[in-house]
Amino acid sequence: MEWYLKVVRDNYANFSGRARRKEFWMFILFNIIISWGLSLLDSMLGFTYQAEPVNVPGMEWVQSYQKGGYLSGFYSLAVLIPTIAVGVRRMHDIGKSGWNILWWFVCCIGWIIFIYLSVKEGDSGSNEYGADPKGGENNDPFADQRNSHNPFTNS
Repeated sequence: MEWYLKVVRDNYANFSGRARRKEFWMFILFNIIISWGLSLLDSMLGFTYQAEPVNVPGMEWVQSYQKGGYLSGFYSLAVLIPTIAVGVRRMHDIGKSGWNILWWFVCCIGWIIFIYLSVKEGDSGSNEYGADPKGGENNDPFADQRNSHNPFTNS
């Protein structure tokens, strides 16, 4: 949850710098969980609306997906800018321009390209977009888990 709050509270509209994989994917995970929860709450409280039906032959199945909720809709608008910002910073972490998030709008193949870019390991050390968000953690990925309060260490 701290990674979600870091994006929403500390970096709401910050498009500069870098975001490591953990920050990006934890934000996406909590964003999905909160969206599902609000959609469920919308359904339970009756805060839903129905869009106009589609009168296109063969497209009747679309009508079942046209229901929306007010709470989940407001939440989606509220996190639109942080979602774009963390995506841009994620692209910066791998040394790519933030404009690479536009791959998302290219149906199917664009999603695959964007997901591939999002799961790539970030550049070690500084790049043109800033310092490495992991710092020295690239050398020792478990550095933050070692402390004097751990009873299983020999120190």
